Amino acid sequence: MHKARHPLHVTVRLRGSLPSLREDALAPVVVATIAASHQHSFRVLHYSVQDNHLHLIVEADDAKSLSRGMQSLNARIARRVNALIGIRGTLWRERYDARALTSPRVVRNVIVYVLMNAKKHGYRFEGGIDALSSARFFDGLVGGARSSEPSPVRAPRTWLAGVGWRRRGLIRPDEHPRSAI
Repeated sequence: MHKARHPLHVTVRLRGSLPSLREDALAPVVVATIAASHQHSFRVLHYSVQDNHLHLIVEADDAKSLSRGMQSLNARIARRVNALIGIRGTLWRERYDARALTSPRVVRNVIVYVLMNAKKHGYRFEGGIDALSSARFFDGLVGGARSSEPSPVRAPRTWLAGVGWRRRGLIRPDEHPRSAI
């Protein structure tokens, strides 16, 4: 049973043999859809767009809000991506996988994992920031200047995602995600 005080790490994976979500034509659509997905009871705090999956950190008021928020987000992304690549049918391999984040250490580790996930997949970036993650909108990076663009993500409401993780230290742009979290 989901507790509102715990943010969640959510992963959704594409079914096989589809174009990369990181392609120039698809990535902006995915990010714009994330930006439009927020509801009062469901918020995306962080994201990372990868070739065949998305990592999200979300907050939801309850299990029903999480389920409805993710169903809506997945359906919207699927409709828009399917239209761009000219296919019909299922885009996602499975519904989604969600894991509650229950301590400041775990939240910090997952923020690193999500924001720096492209490094795990072999991508390298000047300044260590992936443009297809929400890192450029994040105020928890050491020495990081936030983007002046409108943010596609929402500010956290939970103590763990907003304040608690900071007790473990701000995130350095040169950090790399661990293989297993």
